[in-house]
Amino acid sequence: ILRLLEFARSKGVPIIYTVDSHYPGRDDELKLWGPHATRGTKEAEVVKELKPLSKDYVVQKRRYDAFMFTDLDMLLRELGVTSVILAGIHTHICVQNTALGAFYRGYRVIIPHECVAAATEEWHKRGLEYIKEFSGAEIVSLDQLLKRLEHEVGKEECPKYM
Repeated sequence: ILRLLEFARSKGVPIIYTVDSHYPGRDDELKLWGPHATRGTKEAEVVKELKPLSKDYVVQKRRYDAFMFTDLDMLLRELGVTSVILAGIHTHICVQNTALGAFYRGYRVIIPHECVAAATEEWHKRGLEYIKEFSGAEIVSLDQLLKRLEHEVGKEECPKYM
């Protein structure tokens, strides 16, 4: 993920973090998973190696789908974004639901498979298969993606990436 972030920043591609951040005892998700990522605690922060910079955007989310009950869609549209590159954890839960949320809103979805993960390899593979089948997402290697972006970003006909 760090390699993707560094490349995107070097090309001026906007970076948007979606951070799992819950109010204590207030979210349905907590009933299923127990307390986690409580707003204002270290659990709800981005790991230090991937910390957002001042020019990055941070959207706090309380559901698996980063679009649900957030202003993510509005922010993407204000930035003119047409394609989203997803990275993060829980391929089969949060990444999957966010990919579908992006698809439903008309975004092209790209996922470098090394930049997403799940607790087990089976869940990871199953999540990627589901995402590809039901959102039409492009599942690519990070090397393939960076090579393509090197040629696309900044050109007039280039899709606007996030």
